[in-house]
Amino acid sequence: MREVDVSTITKAVRNLCIDANYYLSEDVKKKIKECEEDEKWPTAKDILGKILENIDISKNEDVPMCQDTGMACVFITIGQDVHIVGGSLEDAINKGVGQGYVEGYLRKSVVSDPINRVNTKDNTPAVIYYEIVPGDKLNIKVAPKGFGSENMSQIKMLKPADGLKGVKDFVIKVVKDAGPNPCPPMVVGVGIGGTFDKAANLAKKALVRPLSERNKNKFYSDLENELLDKINLLGIGPQGLGGKTTALAVNIETYPTHIAGLPVAVNINCHVTRHKEIEL
Repeated sequence: MREVDVSTITKAVRNLCIDANYYLSEDVKKKIKECEEDEKWPTAKDILGKILENIDISKNEDVPMCQDTGMACVFITIGQDVHIVGGSLEDAINKGVGQGYVEGYLRKSVVSDPINRVNTKDNTPAVIYYEIVPGDKLNIKVAPKGFGSENMSQIKMLKPADGLKGVKDFVIKVVKDAGPNPCPPMVVGVGIGGTFDKAANLAKKALVRPLSERNKNKFYSDLENELLDKINLLGIGPQGLGGKTTALAVNIETYPTHIAGLPVAVNINCHVTRHKEIEL
């Protein structure tokens, strides 16, 4: 049994919230650079260049890449041999989020009630996902999620008879419906299977997978590539002004499902696909 004090978790979450908003992951920056070099439409190429310039300014001057610093989505993978001491794990995470957003001068965008809409003033509470695994390690991944892109996400309970074509058609429809609203080039997270809520969770999880990694199942990695090609033929382009770079990647995650169902969720992210992680 290995003990981890909650103060260590709070400090880690604080730093991850700031780092995720200031410093874009190299896999995302590299993909944007590749698209900029390959883009033929002058307007699209110029926009991608400005996005890269903005990323560098954020890194060099320690400022957020985007004014929407998101709602903190925190993925906790905890080994079953880890014992959290010194307080509540959930309280420690939210304390870290609050510190990060206040001390990092990040915009506080969370309201305490979806109808009454009173700002909590420290961007808490976070949306927290827990996964228990073997071992004595604790992995924390913070993914701030802006709502310009989150609002473009959709879920559909397809029938099994809709099959692969139904899945493809739905993913393409969601991207078409989104158009310029999620600040393309976007990353498209797709969750297939499970239940209504599980599919959405899979789609969110897909967004924090490095863009250099394809699904380990060849069938789904081929589907990722096919959907990306089709999406980039839509001509939406960077910021919706045309070009061949509508999406940077399509990431698919799957889970077994019921014989009577085929849930599909599409969670869209903007080009600022922020995520940072640490293993304690």
